[in-house]
Amino acid sequence: MFRKILIANRGEIAVRIIRACRDLDVSPVVVYSEADRAALHVRLADEAYEIGPAPSIESYLRIDRIIEAAHRSGAEAVHPGYGFLAENADFAGAVGKANLVFIGPPVEAMEMMGSKINARRAAMEAGAPVVPGTTEPLASYMEARLVAAQFGYPVMLKASAGGGGKGMRLVTAEDELAAAFEAAQSEAAAAFGNAQVYLEKAVERPRHIEIQIFADQHGQTVHLGERECSIQRRHQKVIEECPSPIGDPSLRARMGEAAVSVARAAHYVGAG
Repeated sequence: MFRKILIANRGEIAVRIIRACRDLDVSPVVVYSEADRAALHVRLADEAYEIGPAPSIESYLRIDRIIEAAHRSGAEAVHPGYGFLAENADFAGAVGKANLVFIGPPVEAMEMMGSKINARRAAMEAGAPVVPGTTEPLASYMEARLVAAQFGYPVMLKASAGGGGKGMRLVTAEDELAAAFEAAQSEAAAAFGNAQVYLEKAVERPRHIEIQIFADQHGQTVHLGERECSIQRRHQKVIEECPSPIGDPSLRARMGEAAVSVARAAHYVGAG
């Protein structure tokens, strides 16, 4: 068990991890931007280190400053929370090279699944159903225009990196595409330091259901049921309900099997 870990996140996410640390008698250390100096996670932690100005790209996305803070604090491990650098394989690799433990999946799995484009390819190779879309980042607006015409409107532009609804734009007609493409790239770059976006056929009135999986280091992978996440605001989940009221045992089983197959293909370890 670790004696001290650094939490590379902020807000409610960091507070949850701090509480878990208290339960395990582990000392929590946090980082914060100038704007978050008085935030709750800073006040609850045993130690807190400032890592830069308010913009995420100058603070919570600065791998070098986070690792420096970990060394200064004497932390043995880094917990990324979710969002920011949580799905960044370069961050996980840098943490390992700094002789710290990354609390998360292996770098190889993150390289595959941390990019939605790579994850789509992995899912297809594993035989899991995917929404029609691109398997490479869009190089330009003109390419986006051609691909959108091929799939037919409406389409969805999505950031390849990160999550939390950042870098997503629904496009219902061609005259909306140019502005949406520019906005998605800009938002993705600001939130994740990666401007790559791809395009999918938009699913109208979708149900957002997530499957929880858990995998150990011996190749055993299971799913732990699903969460209904369809109630959202601006692509941000508001309520999660478990189990989902889908009422279809066959569909539930097929979704679970698909999630497990993708996790195995990615050699995933841990919770996901």
